Amino acid sequence: MMDIALFRLPSGRAWIGQGPFESFAEAPAGGGAFYINDFDLSDPKPWKKPSQLIEVTPESLAQNAGWNGAQPPHIQWAKPATEWFKMAFRRIRKEVLSKRLEKMVPVLTESGTITEGDPVRLLERVMTAPPNTWGYAWVQGGSGYLGASPELLFQGKGQKVETMALAGTAKPGDHTAFLTDVKEIDEHEIVVRYLTEHMGKLGTVTREPRGLCHAGQLLHFQTHLHVALNGPFDPGSLVRELHPTPAVGCLPREEQWLTRLREYRTQLGVPGFFGAPFGFMEPGESETCHMVVAIRGMSWEGQKAQLPSGCGIVGGSAFDHEWRELRLKRESVVNMLGL
Repeated sequence: MMDIALFRLPSGRAWIGQGPFESFAEAPAGGGAFYINDFDLSDPKPWKKPSQLIEVTPESLAQNAGWNGAQPPHIQWAKPATEWFKMAFRRIRKEVLSKRLEKMVPVLTESGTITEGDPVRLLERVMTAPPNTWGYAWVQGGSGYLGASPELLFQGKGQKVETMALAGTAKPGDHTAFLTDVKEIDEHEIVVRYLTEHMGKLGTVTREPRGLCHAGQLLHFQTHLHVALNGPFDPGSLVRELHPTPAVGCLPREEQWLTRLREYRTQLGVPGFFGAPFGFMEPGESETCHMVVAIRGMSWEGQKAQLPSGCGIVGGSAFDHEWRELRLKRESVVNMLGL
């Protein structure tokens, strides 16, 4: 099967790119390219322009992707162990309580075995994911990743950019209390402050009131920020300026803490796509760029599947609550993908 990239907007508009792909360091003129990188931004040429780009609907996806007889997958998931994650949680919380660290996001990954079928068929589920999410996928032969993220890193055109803080997760069945939950509000406002400060270096920032985002079965705090840039919009530079935000990384975003974060991700076996930027530059005169944070997804390589979820550790974090939040996030992905 050929290499495939997919990007779907909350409105339902979607594009599928078919390989071979040509790689560029900067967004190519004329758009029609995908931004695909890992969490560490290790690819110096992350813009991938397909040999064929097609705007698709859920009905036309199969016709254009070509499943070659592949059937939807069945995956046997293994219950994740708590030991390594609990150790990371305790160490991070100790640093937070000592005021050396304000926030860090460790990630727990559930492993699975693909007993039959091909995960590429899950592109159909990505196309019909909840309307307030951005669908993404990158498939290379027998490996890939895909999902439907509720978190926009930014979208922009010309000198206007929109970004979003999405942090703070409601406990199930406790939405009223969530609105005044000090820990969840604090976790959210950390991200808002970070984005305001960083975008303020580039232009004039206007903040909307904090609101709510229903992402499948989960509820989050959400704040939209609008920026009038002082100069031209450069999506590659903006990725490097913003990523990783405290929603998936750490604060302060200093090298010692980024190094610690990478160490935890390595120890916990986190797939490189999780929390990374994934984007698409629309083709033609529009050239609007959409960049999302690749969460609420899964990856696979051969018969091995991985299902990651992360949680923000701040001063008010409690292990049992965060462990439950991690499970709820993974369950939302399983339900969205029909697994």
